[in-house]
Amino acid sequence: MYRYFFKRLIDFTLSLIALPFFGIIFIILAPIIFLTDRGPVFYNALRLGKNGKVFKMYKFRSMRVNAPDIRNKDGSTYNGEDDPRVTWIGRIMRKTSLDEVPQLLNVLNGDMSIIGPRPFVTTHYYGYDKLEPKMKKRISVRPGITGYSQAYFRNSISQDEKIEKDCYYADHASFALDIKIFFQTVKSVLMHKNIYVSDEIKADAKGKVRQ
Repeated sequence: MYRYFFKRLIDFTLSLIALPFFGIIFIILAPIIFLTDRGPVFYNALRLGKNGKVFKMYKFRSMRVNAPDIRNKDGSTYNGEDDPRVTWIGRIMRKTSLDEVPQLLNVLNGDMSIIGPRPFVTTHYYGYDKLEPKMKKRISVRPGITGYSQAYFRNSISQDEKIEKDCYYADHASFALDIKIFFQTVKSVLMHKNIYVSDEIKADAKGKVRQ
């Protein structure tokens, strides 16, 4: 009953309550983001949602305008401390996870949950029927602003490991587990843990970033 009704009810209620917080953050960050390099405030990216539905995910833009798309060797998005594509305000937002705050709007309209697997990019998505069983299980629940992999490991593990952890969540989603993930997320953000990918994961991307 929780995952099919109460989880969505809690998501909607909490995101609605948090809208004033989003408004305050927007008023503070929007002019800074724009004035940093005269670009859009938001970065809107297509992501893979529940049961293969593609949706537009909102974030505060942390990279420079027209920054190249660089991937790690496992296909995940490059995220290194020495990434020259990231603006100075973008680094602050990433360390504090403030760049994710606009996703409250995604939660309100039902594309995302507060807790769930982080949504994957759609670069190699060719339809639900062509997904592997693990990926189908992973997207059997709504993607989240934070999730099991994000809270406990963030960017320190590979894409394959994240999928395994997220499948575990999909099989065991519950109110108790969501509470644990929420507080672990707070702890990880406050301690700035695992913000950047490990050297092993980013090995093939590092040289490209410095070109």
